[in-house]
This record gives sequence, structure tokens and C-alpha cells, in this order.
Amino acid sequence: MVLKTFGWSFAVTALGLAFAAWQWGWEAFGVVLILSILEISLSFDNAVVNAGILKKMNAFWQKIFLTVGILIAVFGMRLVFPVAIVAISAKVGPIEAIQLALDEPEKYEALVTDAHPAIAAFGGMFLLMIFLDFIFEERDIKWLGWLERPLAKLGKVDMLSVCIALIALLVTAMTFATQAHTSTGHLDKSATVLLAGVAGLITYLIVGGLSGYFEDKLEEEEEREHEEEEKAKAQGKPVSAVGLAGKAAFFLFLYLEVLDASFSFDGVIGAFAITNHIFWMALGLGIGAMYVRSLTVYLVRQGTLDDYVYLEHGAHYAIGALAVILLITIQHQISELITGFIGVFLIAASFASSVIRNKRLAEGDGNADSPGDKTEVKSGV
Repeated sequence: MVLKTFGWSFAVTALGLAFAAWQWGWEAFGVVLILSILEISLSFDNAVVNAGILKKMNAFWQKIFLTVGILIAVFGMRLVFPVAIVAISAKVGPIEAIQLALDEPEKYEALVTDAHPAIAAFGGMFLLMIFLDFIFEERDIKWLGWLERPLAKLGKVDMLSVCIALIALLVTAMTFATQAHTSTGHLDKSATVLLAGVAGLITYLIVGGLSGYFEDKLEEEEEREHEEEEKAKAQGKPVSAVGLAGKAAFFLFLYLEVLDASFSFDGVIGAFAITNHIFWMALGLGIGAMYVRSLTVYLVRQGTLDDYVYLEHGAHYAIGALAVILLITIQHQISELITGFIGVFLIAASFASSVIRNKRLAEGDGNADSPGDKTEVKSGV
């Protein structure tokens, strides 16, 4: 089952890493590997959500999502989008950006360096909003309860995450952006940072709005399907169990694509905190996206979701760390390997905490759960 489901992902990983080492050396091998792990980690919760929704669809729409969807996910968001970011930020055409990366890497690097304050501000704000909306939301399961409980209470204040993000943008523009490093020296990039940061915030709100719209449509269609099933049962007619089709499945497909786009934003934007090399970025994120889709298929075929409940928390803490790092890198350089390992460490810590939690629950410590929370171990990490 594992080899059948992840076979293509294993093959793409081996070929991709071998090509990176042969073409660019061991540094590229390490960066591509870190990007792959980071993409898988940041999108793990996306795979779980996808599996929970995908199992409701019939075989035809599942195949559409896993074929057309993978083309959009890998070649659209992970390959085209990074090039588009560089092209827009550096004010060059996408073909010119690729040609520069191939033929004139020094000039391309200078363009990326000049565009970095805008890229960092845009990406930092987008990632920061993802982290803040997660940390301010009330959840049954808490990883770092001492931190997440009071923040969840603060999250009841309307628009708190937007206010904090804008304050962070203003502080960044007044501190780091006034002495932003470019290829021509240190220049005042405060206006650029403010505009790019606001654009990142608007992009997040638009993506979130679209996701909410499709989710509402999905709930309406599911309610209609449920009413039809109840009528069929009352009339003694057989109820089909082949899964949703037609309009309901179409809305599911659109909803899943918007979700995948929103999660790929954090992977692509976060990758700029690790490297500016678009080909390393595309290769690493593409490998990671293959595993995310394979994991989705695996969870659907197994008929169950993963029990490592803290991984979602670890992924979002990694997103928060990347957001802060991106804003800092507007002026100060931070090692790509250090940046990557921070995310990997947080994911590994959340995974270890999940394993410990599962062992405690298996040993009967689940009776020590806090009141009103039957899934959180009182003595959790």
C-alpha cells in the first residue's frame, strides 16, 4: 500500500535530489531537501483536510482532484508562482526572469536582492496572518496550553489579528525598511515595504474570503443532499453511497483547490526565507507537493486520519517563525540553513509530543483530561 501510494513521490525525490547535487552541488542538495521537508510539514494539515473532504466525493471527482489538481498544485503554484513573484517584484517579464536566472545569475541575483524587501514584506504579512488566525482561535486540542489558552481568549476581540499584523508592518517599515539592504547599498524602502505588506494582507483576506464562500456553498449542497437522502429513505427508495457528484462535487473540487492554493502560498512565500534560487525553490516545493497529494490519497484509502494531533500546531508555529524571519531579513541576512532547521525542529517537536500523547492515552492517562476537553492530555507538552 505504501509503495503503491508513494511510489511516484519516492521516484521524483530521488531524481530531484540527484539532479540538484549534480547540477548545483551539495548546497543545493541540502536546500532542496529542506524545502521538501518544509513543504510537507506546512501542508500536512492540508492533506488531512483534503482527505476528509475527498472521501465524500465519487470516484470520478476524486480522480479529477488527483490529476488536474496535481497539475495545478505542482506546475501552477509551485513552479509558476515563484517566477511570477520575482517577475512582478523585479518589474521584468517571466521569460526574462527565467533567462536571467539561467544566463546571467549575477544580474538575476541583484534583481532579487533589490526586490527582496517587497517580497519579504508581502510574504511576512501573509504568513503572519495565517499564524495569528490560528493562534487566536479557540481549539479543543492545545499543544502549548500555557500559551494557547490566554491567546485564544484574546482572540475573541474582533479583527485582533489584522490589528497586530498592521502594527508589526508599521514597526518593520520604521525600523528595518529605513535601512533595507539592496544590491546598490542601503536604501530607504519603507514605502515599498508598506505597500507590499498591505498587498500581502489583502491577498490573505481575499483567499480567506474565497475559502469561506466555497465552504458556505459546500454546506448548502450537503444540506440539500441530506434532505434528498431523507426523502428517499421515507419513500423506501435505495440511497446511493457512491459519493457526491454533480454540483455538490464541483463545489467540493473548487473548495479544495482554493484551500490548496492558500496552503501553497505559505510554502512558496516561506521558501523565499530559505533561498532566492527559483529552481531550487521549484524543485523542493514540487517534491513536497507530490508527497502531500500522496498522503491525501493514502489517508483516503486507509479510511482514517492521522493521530498526530500536534503536527498542525507545529506547522503553524513554523509559519509564525518564518514570518518573523522574513520581516527581519529586510535588513539583516539570516543563514538559509538556520531558517530551514527552525521549521524542521518545530515540526519534529510537535511530532514527538504527539507520540508521547498517544502513548499516555494508550496507557489510560486520557482520564486526566481537563474539564470540557476529552482529547487534550492534562500533562501534555
